Amino acid sequence: MKYEEGMQRLTEIVAKLEEGGLPLEDAVTLYSEGAALAAECEKELNHARLKIEGIGNASDTSTEES
Repeated sequence: MKYEEGMQRLTEIVAKLEEGGLPLEDAVTLYSEGAALAAECEKELNHARLKIEGIGNASDTSTEES
């Protein structure tokens, strides 16, 4: 799942949980799905951050060598 899709689904889950009125079992299921999505989105963000830092570090090295 792409980051944007995960965040969209996570937003939907939060809205449903905030509305309330769900049976406990449904709320727990949604919460579990949301927790897994949040972890996956965080993993994707960290991966992107590492890529960006790697590009920045490579750029810094090439600038210093010039």
